[in-house]
Amino acid sequence: MSKVQEVAAAVENGKVKIVAGLVQEALDEGCAADEILNVGMIGAMAVVGEKFKNNEIFVPEMLIAARAMKKGIEVLTPVLKAQGAEPVGRLILGTVAGDLHDIGKNLVGMMIEGAGFEVIDLGVDVPAEKFIEAMKENPDVKIVALSALLTTTMPAIKDTIDAIVASGLRDTVKIMIGGAPVTQAFADEVGANGYSEDAASAAQLATKLLG
Repeated sequence: MSKVQEVAAAVENGKVKIVAGLVQEALDEGCAADEILNVGMIGAMAVVGEKFKNNEIFVPEMLIAARAMKKGIEVLTPVLKAQGAEPVGRLILGTVAGDLHDIGKNLVGMMIEGAGFEVIDLGVDVPAEKFIEAMKENPDVKIVALSALLTTTMPAIKDTIDAIVASGLRDTVKIMIGGAPVTQAFADEVGANGYSEDAASAAQLATKLLG
């Protein structure tokens, strides 16, 4: 098994404590940083996402794999930056105003990072103005992801999209939404570009929207 395959196996199996060391060993042995990222991290998280969708693993295992990937990314980031490597895209993420839930959002953020994106996480209870502010500060962002876990905060998704339209920035981004009460029908109703039912699908959707 090559070092990159060892990294992939460690990420896939959520070996949080050893991933960083394996990534460093792979770099020391001359493995290319982008290969470690694409094969060792992104490839492993794609497998994890597929297993999750097929109910072979559940949220706890997925979270642990995502944490393991994060440890590896911490080692790789300075190397990739030094080489001038760019993320596949940048994405703004947040839970809408009035909603304080962050586990689903965090999981989506980790899976999207696992797909090679740079994620700007605005946190929870984010007012529409804050999303717009972040879009203005990061004009190269191509996707905005809105999350709501409560039926009562779903209207805040519509309010946020309406505010983005009113700000004149709607055409610059794709908007994806998700969360327990959210449906494809609701996404169509509020004018979102996409909806995903879980974190694994969210990563695939972000990649598709970028294309």
